[in-house]
Amino acid sequence: MNLLVTGGAGYIGGTVATILMEAGHRVTILDNLCHSKRNEVPSGAEFVEADIADRPQVEALLRELKPDGVLHFAALIEAGDSMRVPEIYFRNNTASTLALLEAMLATGVKKLVFSSTAAVYGEPRSVPIEETAPLDPTNAYGESKLLVEYMLRWFHQIHGLRYASLRYFNVAGALPHRGEAHEPESHIIPLILDVALGRRDKIFIFGDDYDTPDGTCIRDYIHVRDLADAHILALQALDTRDKLIMNLGNGSGFSVKEVVESARRVTGHAIPVEMKPRRPGDPARLVASSEKAKAELGWKPRISEIDSILASAWEWQQQRYK
Repeated sequence: MNLLVTGGAGYIGGTVATILMEAGHRVTILDNLCHSKRNEVPSGAEFVEADIADRPQVEALLRELKPDGVLHFAALIEAGDSMRVPEIYFRNNTASTLALLEAMLATGVKKLVFSSTAAVYGEPRSVPIEETAPLDPTNAYGESKLLVEYMLRWFHQIHGLRYASLRYFNVAGALPHRGEAHEPESHIIPLILDVALGRRDKIFIFGDDYDTPDGTCIRDYIHVRDLADAHILALQALDTRDKLIMNLGNGSGFSVKEVVESARRVTGHAIPVEMKPRRPGDPARLVASSEKAKAELGWKPRISEIDSILASAWEWQQQRYK
């Protein structure tokens, strides 16, 4: 297939693009490099430096490429930051995606796989979270993604857009040649590994008074390779299905303290910790039910143990800083 990947210089988009090319697909990456670098574009992909908000440029690119589909990863992702400057998240995640959808509509591109988030659920009423759970984000990041899902529903109903909305939980781990490196970094596993590498003095834990066994937030961690596999299966499923909304997680939850303990085991480093107050908008528990993806896509996470996920990330991070 001939595919356009937005945000393909980033961690998840770049991993998916890499695996797509390994499977023989032609990939063009569109990225504005606001949180990544040119050398992080996967080797072998065609690259266009642009913003998805630039509808004329995106429309011209789509007319030139005539892609079979678009995989859309371009977004700002820091939930905590979204509670400080929500306007930036609605502009970059919601309004910019509307420009992309308008360009797709104008050029007849009818297939989209969207990088959504578990943050659309907010504080869950039951765990594990199923796709039928109420949608009630507790931060502007989750709301910015939920608004995109609403747009997709209407573009599907009115314009015939075929789409998959994949709601991720916490993505982690690495391929041997590609791992997690955001600028600035805000995700817990690379931050913890920075401590083991001597690049930070300690890790901060935001809140130890949640209603969880050890008082810290519980999250569902999915290996980036498993996530990429699910995207490819969803893209293929859109040949026969016109709409997919699915959770992607491994079904197991680990607290922040458990992740720190895992990192201590994997790296052999002490990983000093400092407790901080809660951050606004952080739900206590987010754990996925991925039974729908398993049943309808034949997908199953292969790397689900937290030590295995961390070990792959640790191996890549050590190579990165050699």
